[in-house]
Amino acid sequence: MENNISRIGVIGAGSWGTALANLLAEKGMDVALWVREEEVYDQIVREHVNNLFLPGISLSSHLTPVQSFEEALSGKELVLIVVPSHVFRKVLEGLRPHLRDGMHVMAATKGIENETGMIMSQVAESVLPASFMKTYGCLSGPSFAQEVSAGYPTAVTIACNDMEHAASLQRLFTTSSFRVYASQDLTGLQLGGALKNVIAIAAGASDGLDFGHNARAALITRGLAEITRLGVAMGANPHTFAGLGGMGDLVLTCTGDLSRNRTVGFKIGKGMKLEEITSGMKMVAEGIRTTRSAYELSKKVGVDMPITTEIYEVLYNGKDPKDAVRDLMTREPKVELEH
Repeated sequence: MENNISRIGVIGAGSWGTALANLLAEKGMDVALWVREEEVYDQIVREHVNNLFLPGISLSSHLTPVQSFEEALSGKELVLIVVPSHVFRKVLEGLRPHLRDGMHVMAATKGIENETGMIMSQVAESVLPASFMKTYGCLSGPSFAQEVSAGYPTAVTIACNDMEHAASLQRLFTTSSFRVYASQDLTGLQLGGALKNVIAIAAGASDGLDFGHNARAALITRGLAEITRLGVAMGANPHTFAGLGGMGDLVLTCTGDLSRNRTVGFKIGKGMKLEEITSGMKMVAEGIRTTRSAYELSKKVGVDMPITTEIYEVLYNGKDPKDAVRDLMTREPKVELEH
């Protein structure tokens, strides 16, 4: 990949898609942002803001909202997909007719497809021509969209099978307040980004139950242990989970008040039902769907994921969160570090 990429199509105008599109536009890139919601499109055109998903942030004049995939990809060198994981396949299929040879594809979507148990790069591999997968990349790490857009210091990771291309993407996204690390571990980075949302629901539920800081710290630590177990079983580098896309993203999502997944868990801990919580949400909490995917994937791969299992029981089978905690605490004693 050349370092002089300047024309980029961003697919998805939620908080994260808008934040990344604006970050690139503020670097002087020509950015087309595909917007699904008519009200968001009109607001960006008229006022250069997206108050529905990213309130209070003025958007760069280099960012152009569009309403078709054809407009988003026309003349572009890179397409960045930032849509919820449950529509990722459908969006890719819609983009495919507009992809040209030499165009590069990357994603900043965090999740695991419910129907197949695939991470997003596997979905891409099943939809896109093989030529696009060599330079396919993903971006993940501890990064609330609101803080990135406000210019707060943030560090993330971009992974690509080819390290040279990962380094090129790294340079493309890096700013004075947005530090990017490069990796070749696509599998590990994506699993860390998806599975931390499940643990964040558990941490939020613990906080909602007023179980204190000890319990939250235990959930984060043991949550990382089961994320790592599944990742290693799927071929990931275990060191990835000690990095920004693993521990970094996990800590942020389990403790930050801006975390949608932690908020879902907190409300569950306070006694609210899942249907009641989701009916009032305008943005997707990926952990709800990912819990089902992760639970089924752990059974398929044969990896023990007790926290994920209990959150699955709470979300999908109506188990009382207090009973879930009791069952976690009274499991058979284990050795902490297995060699």
